[in-house]
Amino acid sequence: MTETLFIGLSLSSILLLIALGLSITYGAMGVINMAHGELVMIGAYTAVLSGIYLNLNFFLALPLAFAVSALVGMALERLVIRRLYGRIIDTLLATWGVAIVLQQLIRLEFGLSFFGIHVEGLGPGLQSMDVPSFLTQPFEIGGVPIQPYRSFIIVVTLLLTLLTWFLMYRTSMGTQVRAIMRNPQIAAACGIDVRRVSAFTFAYGSGLAGVAGVLLAGFKTVMPDMGASTVVDGFLVVVVGGVGSLLGTVLASGLLGQINGVFAILFNDILARAVVFGVVIAIILWRPRGLFSFRSR
Repeated sequence: MTETLFIGLSLSSILLLIALGLSITYGAMGVINMAHGELVMIGAYTAVLSGIYLNLNFFLALPLAFAVSALVGMALERLVIRRLYGRIIDTLLATWGVAIVLQQLIRLEFGLSFFGIHVEGLGPGLQSMDVPSFLTQPFEIGGVPIQPYRSFIIVVTLLLTLLTWFLMYRTSMGTQVRAIMRNPQIAAACGIDVRRVSAFTFAYGSGLAGVAGVLLAGFKTVMPDMGASTVVDGFLVVVVGGVGSLLGTVLASGLLGQINGVFAILFNDILARAVVFGVVIAIILWRPRGLFSFRSR
């Protein structure tokens, strides 16, 4: 029972990190970012490569992956998304194209093949990341088995969620983001630099995706298309929780993660996914705007 709980909570935690970025960026910018899963993949590959070439340990790879994914996200916002604000279908197609390009760059050894340079170990083959040994050895507290790595995932997610809450509700930048979520035109009329705030918001959400990629790489194989399924799961959480709602995102990720974990252990992964989709459909029929969402007046 405890093992099932830890699996469900760790899956929920990774879902939460992925969905937080999606919820904030869609709520503030109205952008459906189909390349968000590839930012998760970039975070995972950053951790793998930093260990190989920079000898960075797992813990140092976390902030590095955040920084790299945030920079990629900011570049994506500046070069592509900024030119397509207010055109949801165009941004969806454009970011989907960016996702395909990023996947292919990884398959082509980060594009170095174009210059006739081969880097050993960077091909399209599967990669793995080494987790510190003390995080892989279960222990017991009061007769209850504890899985240290999954506990670490939960703690990191909790800290980043609290940081996100603080930034959103206790800083001037967060106030501006929430104002843009409500009405970007009025926010701009009040003197808020909507483009600058949107750029930093997008970068922060991308950084969270990068951290999720590192945590995911600890128990899953790192590969170019690993982000394709994660972005779908992230959007499911956003839809269920309500766009722009931090509380809704937290509760939805916990609900869907636990359902997926329990049914995967009791039955199999395929049935677990089917049940998750069934729950999402039922909630959308009951609450089309999600469990928690801003009320329009």
